Amino acid sequence: MNVKEYPDRDMLALDVANHLAGELESSLLNHDHVSFAVPGGTTPGPIFDDLCAADLHWDRIHVLPTDERWVPADHPRSNERMIRSRLLVDRASAAKFIPLYRPTDRPEDALDEICADLTPFMPLSVLVLGMGNDMHTASLFPGAYGLENALADNAGPAAIVRPETQPETRISLTAPVLAGALSKHLVITGSDKRETLEKAMTLPPEDAPVQVALTDITIHWAE
Repeated sequence: MNVKEYPDRDMLALDVANHLAGELESSLLNHDHVSFAVPGGTTPGPIFDDLCAADLHWDRIHVLPTDERWVPADHPRSNERMIRSRLLVDRASAAKFIPLYRPTDRPEDALDEICADLTPFMPLSVLVLGMGNDMHTASLFPGAYGLENALADNAGPAAIVRPETQPETRISLTAPVLAGALSKHLVITGSDKRETLEKAMTLPPEDAPVQVALTDITIHWAE
């Protein structure tokens, strides 16, 4: 685990964007296509604002969310909506987006299709994660219905998770996918998140799901 500290959040966003661009470029030198998994939420937005202008072969990059609420792509709480509006613009508009949501009432009706669509992009080339104060990452929430399946060593690429603390059903990349990414980054801000991460390091994944991705990860932190 490598921890990088920044003097402020603006510097974090710029440096992480530059670092991700460099990793994607290096990956493209060795592969025809690369997979790039990113979170929704508020923290990665400024990173995307800088990264979207990077001079890369975006047409060879497949972007996918680490997780998704089971809501249409135009819903205000959709991660796809946020990623499309903040990352898949400028030069990055040429990237190919791999959605997790399908227009069905029940995610169970689409899970096999989603997993089949994700399989060609495994292992992930570059992964960016966030973390909540409850130690969740992606949509792997402590105590959520479906968490045990998502943490299993033989889990497929995606799993359905129903957190009691959240209004929507979620679909999330699973523990084996997050752990197996070739390059992993966790972006957190604030002293509370730093303390939460230190606590998570002492707990099992059932209590601190972020634990599944912490091996060989780079932590980016700013107050």
